[in-house]
Amino acid sequence: MLLQRLEAYADRLKLPPRLYSETPVRYIVSLDGEGRLLPPAPVDTADPSSKSTKRGVRRPAPSVQRAVGIKPLLLADKADYTFGFAGEGAKPDRVRQCHEAYMALLGRCAATTSEPAVIAIRDFLQGNALSQLELGDGFDAGAVITFTVDGVFVIDLPSVQAFWADENNPAKHDAPIMQCVICGMQRPALERLEMKIKGVPGGQTTGTSVISFNSDAFESYGLQASLNAPTCSSCGERFTKSANELLSSDLNCIRLNNVAYMFWAREAAADIVWAGAMNSADPKLVRQLLDAARRARDGATSDDLDYSPFYATAFSGSGGRCVVRDWIETTIGEAKRHLGVWFRMQALVDWNGETGMPLTLRQLAYATIRSGDRNNPPEANVSRALLDTALTGAPLPHDVLYQAVRRCRAEQSVSRSRAALIKMVLLSRHMIAGDGEEEYMELEETDRDPAYLCGRLLAVIEQTQRKAMPRVNATIVDRFYGTASSAPASVFGRLMRGAQPHLSKLERDEHGAWVALQRRMEEVMGELGTFPRTLSLQEQGRFALGYYHERARGFAGKGVRAATEPENIDDAAAEAALTAEEE
Repeated sequence: MLLQRLEAYADRLKLPPRLYSETPVRYIVSLDGEGRLLPPAPVDTADPSSKSTKRGVRRPAPSVQRAVGIKPLLLADKADYTFGFAGEGAKPDRVRQCHEAYMALLGRCAATTSEPAVIAIRDFLQGNALSQLELGDGFDAGAVITFTVDGVFVIDLPSVQAFWADENNPAKHDAPIMQCVICGMQRPALERLEMKIKGVPGGQTTGTSVISFNSDAFESYGLQASLNAPTCSSCGERFTKSANELLSSDLNCIRLNNVAYMFWAREAAADIVWAGAMNSADPKLVRQLLDAARRARDGATSDDLDYSPFYATAFSGSGGRCVVRDWIETTIGEAKRHLGVWFRMQALVDWNGETGMPLTLRQLAYATIRSGDRNNPPEANVSRALLDTALTGAPLPHDVLYQAVRRCRAEQSVSRSRAALIKMVLLSRHMIAGDGEEEYMELEETDRDPAYLCGRLLAVIEQTQRKAMPRVNATIVDRFYGTASSAPASVFGRLMRGAQPHLSKLERDEHGAWVALQRRMEEVMGELGTFPRTLSLQEQGRFALGYYHERARGFAGKGVRAATEPENIDDAAAEAALTAEEE
């Protein structure tokens, strides 16, 4: 199903010629119509300062999958094939065989097409080309080299493109006739796909194959290699080029934790910038999604395009293989509705009590690891669960809650992204079902849950300490958050006794602050009664929310503003860096 949807997506693309793909071409050798070299040094198109052109300017060029065997690429290949140039560590016999195969292919092209430009290149290469060229000390023997004749790229000529397609026609190489798994037609089937999927995280830089059988354990009915999933040449090329196009688009792809998540719709007019919504959390786009979700909840008529199919998949690499981690097939309308609910669930005030901005998929996933850690990305199941919830409405698993709560305890703090993730897990089941509105965006004063109240109380005690001791290095939260959030009865008596000297100081020096803090402490204690002996995982999540909400109210000035902001109040710098970072 996935390959069929990718193959159909090719209809929306302006595809390059048959068996051509966007390739970084670094060196251009310029000849005149007689095959004479113009400038002796090839033009080097590489720009080391640019990510897109550091290996050369990208342009459509002949491309076909090749492994250990010798297989030349027509007029767009490396120095060993093109010139017989033996770079450092090269085996002379193999280089000679590569160049001979290249020249044989070029000779067949010249004989078949009778193109003067192709004949000019053949004559140049037959005339000891290396003695005429000035390659320089920094010459990269592994870069792609092509030719222009009288200023025209020869690989762009229609006759050359037609020859390359015919040269690789499976019917000419005794390919078995089988039913293609994608189009269902009886056609010559490829033993190995002709092109590779490029840019899959964790895969080989030369590309990966999504259809690959290389062991008897994976083969059936005596069929070898890719014949176990027979694919015709046209379908194989089309779905590969579609995957490459989606992987290269910032509007259709999110890369996170060595997994690439891709999104597309069947109808071009129905496309929404899904990756943009989850990558940048643009407030304008989020508002549109929230409005769409609200209209759907109210039973409003949907746009006709809302019934258009929508697809999402996740790719990662394992050596030369492309691993499909996930596959989602739904409709535009359903995806918009679920994504709108996804943003509603994470809605949360900022640390200072002001309206918080939407959070990206990356920020939420990275909330489960140590703040600012770039060497240990979040577990793949976290981002996958967040994506499934965003597009299909699947409830978030409690494993995500465990990871967020664990980080709060480890770092003795509750960042906004962790609080939002905790809120999403706790509310996902009934909000996805349409039973809840925007709950717990800010302090819920009517919530009588003991765990939530304990979290609020810890925040009030901390603000009391900070108000009385503005220059304190380590607050009670830095020392006791883990215990207070899991076994409140064992520590809150001590914390309350420790708060009394701070309250006495405030009563003497800042009476207004003392009144406000004393009132808030009595308000929480009056609802709490006794402290719970232990808190479950869900209760620890509610504790974190109560702490975050009460602290945000304090910093908003609704209670008493502390003299200084606490350190690492929301890992803001780390989250901003994550948003800008490209994997």
